[in-house]
Amino acid sequence: MTSLTIRRPDDWHLHLRDGAMLAGVLPYTSRHFARAIIMPNLVPPVVTTADATAYRARIMAALPEAHTFEPLMTLYLTEGTSPDDVEEGAKSGLITAVKLYPAGATTNSHSGVRNFENAMPVLERMAKIGLPLCIHGEVTTPDVDIFDREAVFIATVLEPLKKRLPELKVTMEHITTEDGVDYVNQSDNIAGTITTHHLIINRNNILVGGIRPHYYCLPVAKREKHRLALRKAATSGNKKFFLGTDSAPHVDPLKECACGCAGCFTAINTLSCLAHVFEEDNALGQLEAFASLNGPAWYGLQPNVEKITLVKRDAPIEFPDQIETGDGPVTVFDPIFKSHWEVGG
Repeated sequence: MTSLTIRRPDDWHLHLRDGAMLAGVLPYTSRHFARAIIMPNLVPPVVTTADATAYRARIMAALPEAHTFEPLMTLYLTEGTSPDDVEEGAKSGLITAVKLYPAGATTNSHSGVRNFENAMPVLERMAKIGLPLCIHGEVTTPDVDIFDREAVFIATVLEPLKKRLPELKVTMEHITTEDGVDYVNQSDNIAGTITTHHLIINRNNILVGGIRPHYYCLPVAKREKHRLALRKAATSGNKKFFLGTDSAPHVDPLKECACGCAGCFTAINTLSCLAHVFEEDNALGQLEAFASLNGPAWYGLQPNVEKITLVKRDAPIEFPDQIETGDGPVTVFDPIFKSHWEVGG
Protein backbone atom coordinates (compact mmCIF):
# COMPACT_ATOMS: atom_id res chain seq x y z
CA MET A 1 0.00 0.00 0.00
CA THR A 2 1.37 3.41 -0.95
CA SER A 3 -1.62 5.61 -0.13
CA LEU A 4 -4.14 5.63 2.72
CA THR A 5 -7.14 7.95 3.08
CA ILE A 6 -8.79 8.27 6.49
CA ARG A 7 -11.16 10.58 8.29
CA ARG A 8 -9.34 13.62 9.64
CA PRO A 9 -7.99 12.54 13.03
CA ASP A 10 -8.42 14.00 16.52
CA ASP A 11 -6.00 14.17 19.43
CA TRP A 12 -7.60 13.16 22.72
CA HIS A 13 -4.77 14.40 24.95
CA LEU A 14 -2.78 17.52 24.04
CA HIS A 15 -0.68 20.14 25.80
CA LEU A 16 -0.66 23.55 24.13
CA ARG A 17 0.70 25.62 27.04
CA ASP A 18 0.03 29.36 26.78
CA GLY A 19 1.43 32.62 25.43
CA ALA A 20 4.36 32.38 23.03
CA MET A 21 4.59 28.59 23.38
CA LEU A 22 0.92 28.20 22.47
CA ALA A 23 1.42 30.31 19.37
CA GLY A 24 4.51 28.29 18.44
CA VAL A 25 3.10 24.77 18.75
CA LEU A 26 -0.62 25.07 17.91
CA PRO A 27 -0.15 25.16 14.09
CA TYR A 28 1.52 21.74 14.13
CA THR A 29 -1.61 20.21 15.64
CA SER A 30 -4.23 22.26 13.79
CA ARG A 31 -2.61 21.48 10.42
CA HIS A 32 -3.64 17.81 10.67
CA PHE A 33 -6.05 17.38 13.59
CA ALA A 34 -9.64 18.62 13.63
CA ARG A 35 -10.13 18.52 17.40
CA ALA A 36 -8.11 17.96 20.54
CA ILE A 37 -8.75 17.52 24.24
CA ILE A 38 -6.76 20.40 25.76
CA MET A 39 -4.94 19.75 29.02
CA PRO A 40 -5.64 22.28 31.82
CA ASN A 41 -2.34 22.16 33.72
CA LEU A 42 -1.30 25.75 33.09
CA VAL A 43 0.16 28.03 35.75
CA PRO A 44 -2.26 28.83 37.28
CA PRO A 45 -4.39 25.84 36.24
CA VAL A 46 -7.72 25.98 34.40
CA VAL A 47 -10.03 25.20 37.31
CA THR A 48 -13.30 26.98 36.49
CA THR A 49 -15.54 27.34 33.47
CA ALA A 50 -14.55 31.01 33.33
CA ASP A 51 -10.88 29.96 33.17
CA ALA A 52 -11.66 27.54 30.34
CA THR A 53 -13.61 30.19 28.43
CA ALA A 54 -10.67 32.57 28.59
CA TYR A 55 -8.14 29.88 27.65
CA ARG A 56 -10.22 28.77 24.67
CA ALA A 57 -10.32 32.37 23.45
CA ARG A 58 -6.52 32.55 23.61
CA ILE A 59 -6.23 29.30 21.64
CA MET A 60 -8.57 30.52 18.93
CA ALA A 61 -6.70 33.83 18.73
CA ALA A 62 -3.46 31.90 18.06
CA LEU A 63 -4.99 29.67 15.37
CA PRO A 64 -3.68 30.29 11.84
CA GLU A 65 -6.38 31.77 9.62
CA ALA A 66 -6.24 28.92 7.12
CA HIS A 67 -6.74 26.22 9.77
CA THR A 68 -9.99 24.80 11.12
CA PHE A 69 -9.62 23.38 14.62
CA GLU A 70 -11.85 22.88 17.66
CA PRO A 71 -10.25 22.86 21.12
CA LEU A 72 -12.21 20.62 23.49
CA MET A 73 -11.77 22.15 26.90
CA THR A 74 -11.21 20.43 30.23
CA LEU A 75 -11.18 21.51 33.85
CA TYR A 76 -8.41 20.74 36.31
CA LEU A 77 -9.93 18.81 39.24
CA THR A 78 -9.02 20.13 42.68
CA GLU A 79 -10.39 19.30 46.09
CA GLY A 80 -12.23 22.62 45.98
CA THR A 81 -13.79 22.28 42.51
CA SER A 82 -17.46 23.32 42.46
CA PRO A 83 -19.86 20.61 41.23
CA ASP A 84 -22.27 23.33 40.09
CA ASP A 85 -19.62 25.08 38.00
CA VAL A 86 -18.63 21.78 36.40
CA GLU A 87 -22.24 20.98 35.53
CA GLU A 88 -22.86 24.45 34.14
CA GLY A 89 -19.73 24.22 31.99
CA ALA A 90 -20.76 20.82 30.67
CA LYS A 91 -24.32 21.93 29.90
CA SER A 92 -23.01 24.98 28.04
CA GLY A 93 -21.09 22.69 25.71
CA LEU A 94 -17.76 24.25 26.62
CA ILE A 95 -16.44 21.54 28.95
CA THR A 96 -15.83 18.11 27.41
CA ALA A 97 -14.21 16.44 30.42
CA VAL A 98 -12.56 17.00 33.79
CA LYS A 99 -8.92 16.06 34.34
CA LEU A 100 -7.67 14.31 37.47
CA TYR A 101 -4.01 14.76 38.34
CA PRO A 102 -2.85 13.04 41.52
CA ALA A 103 -0.84 15.79 43.21
CA GLY A 104 2.79 15.74 42.07
CA ALA A 105 2.27 13.15 39.31
CA THR A 106 3.56 15.25 36.40
CA THR A 107 4.18 18.78 35.09
CA ASN A 108 2.19 21.46 36.98
CA SER A 109 0.21 18.87 38.95
CA HIS A 110 0.82 20.23 42.44
CA SER A 111 -2.72 21.61 42.68
CA GLY A 112 -4.09 18.12 42.04
CA VAL A 113 -5.96 15.76 44.31
CA ARG A 114 -4.39 14.41 47.49
CA ASN A 115 -7.50 13.25 49.35
CA PHE A 116 -9.93 11.64 46.91
CA GLU A 117 -12.74 11.84 49.45
CA ASN A 118 -12.71 15.62 49.08
CA ALA A 119 -13.25 15.28 45.31
CA MET A 120 -16.17 12.85 45.58
CA PRO A 121 -18.96 15.48 45.36
CA VAL A 122 -17.65 16.54 41.94
CA LEU A 123 -17.14 12.96 40.76
CA GLU A 124 -20.65 12.02 41.86
CA ARG A 125 -22.09 14.96 39.93
CA MET A 126 -20.06 14.01 36.85
CA ALA A 127 -21.37 10.46 37.04
CA LYS A 128 -24.90 11.79 37.26
CA ILE A 129 -24.61 14.04 34.19
CA GLY A 130 -22.38 11.71 32.14
CA LEU A 131 -19.31 13.94 32.01
CA PRO A 132 -16.10 11.93 31.45
CA LEU A 133 -13.20 11.95 33.89
CA CYS A 134 -9.74 11.93 32.27
CA ILE A 135 -7.19 10.38 34.62
CA HIS A 136 -3.43 10.57 34.88
CA GLY A 137 -3.21 7.09 36.32
CA GLU A 138 -0.22 7.05 38.64
CA VAL A 139 0.24 7.07 42.39
CA THR A 140 2.81 9.49 43.74
CA THR A 141 3.72 7.95 47.09
CA PRO A 142 7.52 7.85 47.40
CA ASP A 143 7.65 4.18 48.42
CA VAL A 144 6.24 3.06 45.03
CA ASP A 145 8.79 2.52 42.26
CA ILE A 146 8.21 4.90 39.34
CA PHE A 147 7.86 1.94 36.95
CA ASP A 148 5.07 0.48 39.13
CA ARG A 149 3.02 3.64 39.62
CA GLU A 150 0.41 2.81 36.98
CA ALA A 151 -0.27 -0.73 38.18
CA VAL A 152 -0.52 0.41 41.79
CA PHE A 153 -2.87 3.24 40.82
CA ILE A 154 -5.20 0.79 39.11
CA ALA A 155 -5.31 -1.47 42.17
CA THR A 156 -5.49 1.13 44.92
CA VAL A 157 -7.29 4.12 43.39
CA LEU A 158 -9.06 3.38 40.12
CA GLU A 159 -10.63 0.03 40.94
CA PRO A 160 -12.09 1.29 44.27
CA LEU A 161 -13.38 4.41 42.48
CA LYS A 162 -15.06 2.33 39.77
CA LYS A 163 -16.68 0.11 42.37
CA ARG A 164 -17.99 3.16 44.20
CA LEU A 165 -19.13 4.99 41.05
CA PRO A 166 -19.56 2.36 38.32
CA GLU A 167 -21.54 4.79 36.18
CA LEU A 168 -18.64 7.29 36.04
CA LYS A 169 -17.16 7.39 32.54
CA VAL A 170 -13.36 7.22 32.82
CA THR A 171 -10.67 7.80 30.22
CA MET A 172 -7.43 6.30 31.48
CA GLU A 173 -4.96 8.51 29.67
CA HIS A 174 -1.57 7.61 28.20
CA ILE A 175 -1.58 4.03 29.44
CA THR A 176 1.93 2.62 29.44
CA THR A 177 1.66 -0.93 30.73
CA GLU A 178 0.22 -4.34 29.94
CA ASP A 179 -1.65 -3.89 33.23
CA GLY A 180 -3.34 -0.78 31.86
CA VAL A 181 -4.31 -2.52 28.61
CA ASP A 182 -5.76 -5.48 30.50
CA TYR A 183 -7.68 -3.26 32.92
CA VAL A 184 -9.29 -1.25 30.11
CA ASN A 185 -10.19 -4.44 28.26
CA GLN A 186 -11.78 -6.02 31.32
CA SER A 187 -13.66 -2.97 32.66
CA ASP A 188 -17.00 -1.44 31.80
CA ASN A 189 -17.33 2.28 31.14
CA ILE A 190 -13.61 2.85 30.75
CA ALA A 191 -11.40 3.57 27.73
CA GLY A 192 -7.70 4.24 27.26
CA THR A 193 -5.63 6.65 25.22
CA ILE A 194 -2.21 5.66 23.92
CA THR A 195 0.53 8.08 22.90
CA THR A 196 2.64 7.99 19.77
CA HIS A 197 5.92 7.81 21.66
CA HIS A 198 4.90 4.94 23.97
CA LEU A 199 4.28 2.83 20.85
CA ILE A 200 7.88 3.45 19.80
CA ILE A 201 10.24 3.74 22.78
CA ASN A 202 10.86 1.67 25.88
CA ARG A 203 12.90 2.55 28.94
CA ASN A 204 16.14 1.41 27.30
CA ASN A 205 15.81 4.28 24.83
CA ILE A 206 15.94 6.72 27.74
CA LEU A 207 18.83 5.18 29.64
CA VAL A 208 21.10 2.93 27.55
CA GLY A 209 24.28 4.60 26.33
CA GLY A 210 23.58 7.80 28.22
CA ILE A 211 20.55 9.68 29.48
CA ARG A 212 18.38 11.01 26.65
CA PRO A 213 16.22 13.73 28.18
CA HIS A 214 14.00 14.18 25.13
CA TYR A 215 12.66 10.64 25.63
CA TYR A 216 11.83 11.35 29.28
CA CYS A 217 8.08 11.61 29.79
CA LEU A 218 5.51 10.89 32.47
CA PRO A 219 4.29 8.26 32.74
CA VAL A 220 7.79 7.08 31.97
CA ALA A 221 8.31 4.51 29.20
CA LYS A 222 8.38 0.97 30.55
CA ARG A 223 9.79 -2.46 29.62
CA GLU A 224 9.59 -3.79 26.08
CA LYS A 225 6.78 -6.22 26.95
CA HIS A 226 4.61 -3.23 27.88
CA ARG A 227 5.40 -1.41 24.63
CA LEU A 228 4.38 -4.48 22.68
CA ALA A 229 1.12 -4.73 24.62
CA LEU A 230 0.36 -1.11 23.75
CA ARG A 231 1.07 -1.73 20.06
CA LYS A 232 -1.20 -4.77 20.06
CA ALA A 233 -4.02 -2.73 21.63
CA ALA A 234 -3.57 0.29 19.35
CA THR A 235 -3.43 -1.72 16.13
CA SER A 236 -6.27 -4.09 17.05
CA GLY A 237 -9.14 -1.81 16.06
CA ASN A 238 -10.60 -2.27 19.57
CA LYS A 239 -12.95 0.68 20.10
CA LYS A 240 -11.76 1.10 23.72
CA PHE A 241 -8.34 2.41 22.61
CA PHE A 242 -7.61 5.61 20.69
CA LEU A 243 -4.96 8.25 20.09
CA GLY A 244 -4.02 10.79 22.72
CA THR A 245 -0.58 12.06 21.77
CA ASP A 246 0.25 13.76 25.07
CA SER A 247 2.42 16.00 22.90
CA ALA A 248 4.07 18.12 25.59
CA PRO A 249 6.45 20.88 24.51
CA HIS A 250 9.20 22.20 26.77
CA VAL A 251 12.00 24.50 25.69
CA ASP A 252 15.33 22.70 25.47
CA PRO A 253 16.97 24.38 28.49
CA LEU A 254 14.19 22.95 30.69
CA LYS A 255 14.72 19.46 29.27
CA GLU A 256 18.53 19.44 29.18
CA CYS A 257 19.31 20.26 32.79
CA ALA A 258 19.93 18.64 36.17
CA CYS A 259 16.19 18.24 36.83
CA GLY A 260 14.61 18.10 33.39
CA CYS A 261 10.91 18.40 32.57
CA ALA A 262 8.85 15.44 31.40
CA GLY A 263 7.32 15.44 27.94
CA CYS A 264 7.83 14.58 24.26
CA PHE A 265 6.82 16.98 21.48
CA THR A 266 5.19 14.77 18.85
CA ALA A 267 2.51 16.96 17.26
CA ILE A 268 4.61 17.63 14.17
CA ASN A 269 5.33 14.00 13.18
CA THR A 270 2.69 11.85 14.91
CA LEU A 271 0.78 10.79 11.80
CA SER A 272 3.94 9.86 9.92
CA CYS A 273 5.13 7.84 12.92
CA LEU A 274 1.78 6.11 13.38
CA ALA A 275 1.58 5.08 9.74
CA HIS A 276 5.05 3.53 10.06
CA VAL A 277 4.10 1.65 13.24
CA PHE A 278 0.79 0.38 11.88
CA GLU A 279 2.44 -0.71 8.64
CA GLU A 280 5.11 -2.60 10.60
CA ASP A 281 2.33 -4.46 12.40
CA ASN A 282 0.39 -5.14 9.16
CA ALA A 283 -2.46 -3.01 10.50
CA LEU A 284 -2.73 0.07 8.27
CA GLY A 285 -6.41 -0.76 7.88
CA GLN A 286 -6.91 -0.09 11.62
CA LEU A 287 -5.21 3.33 11.69
CA GLU A 288 -8.47 5.18 10.99
CA ALA A 289 -10.20 3.48 13.92
CA PHE A 290 -7.38 4.38 16.30
CA ALA A 291 -6.84 7.98 15.14
CA SER A 292 -10.23 9.07 13.81
CA LEU A 293 -13.18 6.91 14.90
CA ASN A 294 -12.84 5.38 18.37
CA GLY A 295 -12.25 8.66 20.21
CA PRO A 296 -15.30 10.51 18.88
CA ALA A 297 -17.47 7.48 19.60
CA TRP A 298 -16.27 7.40 23.21
CA TYR A 299 -16.94 11.11 23.75
CA GLY A 300 -20.33 11.00 22.02
CA LEU A 301 -19.24 13.02 18.98
CA GLN A 302 -19.49 12.40 15.27
CA PRO A 303 -16.31 11.51 13.36
CA ASN A 304 -14.95 14.25 11.17
CA VAL A 305 -16.36 14.51 7.66
CA GLU A 306 -13.10 15.81 6.19
CA LYS A 307 -10.50 13.29 5.10
CA ILE A 308 -6.73 13.28 4.86
CA THR A 309 -4.45 11.15 2.73
CA LEU A 310 -1.17 9.62 3.82
CA VAL A 311 1.23 8.90 0.96
CA LYS A 312 4.21 6.57 1.16
CA ARG A 313 7.21 8.26 -0.47
CA ASP A 314 10.31 6.60 -1.86
CA ALA A 315 12.54 8.83 0.23
CA PRO A 316 12.14 9.14 4.01
CA ILE A 317 10.23 12.14 5.31
CA GLU A 318 12.47 14.70 6.97
CA PHE A 319 11.32 16.63 10.03
CA PRO A 320 13.30 19.40 11.74
CA ASP A 321 15.31 18.50 14.82
CA GLN A 322 13.80 21.51 16.57
CA ILE A 323 11.07 24.06 16.12
CA GLU A 324 11.46 27.66 17.20
CA THR A 325 8.91 29.30 19.49
CA GLY A 326 8.77 32.70 21.10
CA ASP A 327 9.86 31.03 24.32
CA GLY A 328 12.83 29.22 22.77
CA PRO A 329 13.66 26.03 20.84
CA VAL A 330 11.67 22.81 21.33
CA THR A 331 13.19 19.50 20.25
CA VAL A 332 11.02 17.30 18.05
CA PHE A 333 10.53 13.66 19.08
CA ASP A 334 12.97 11.39 17.24
CA PRO A 335 11.26 8.04 16.52
CA ILE A 336 14.63 6.34 15.87
CA PHE A 337 13.36 4.99 12.53
CA LYS A 338 12.89 6.86 9.26
CA SER A 339 9.27 7.02 8.13
CA HIS A 340 8.29 7.27 4.47
CA TRP A 341 4.69 8.28 5.16
CA GLU A 342 3.69 11.89 4.52
CA VAL A 343 0.39 13.68 5.04
CA GLY A 344 -0.96 15.08 1.78
CA GLY A 345 -0.16 14.66 -1.84
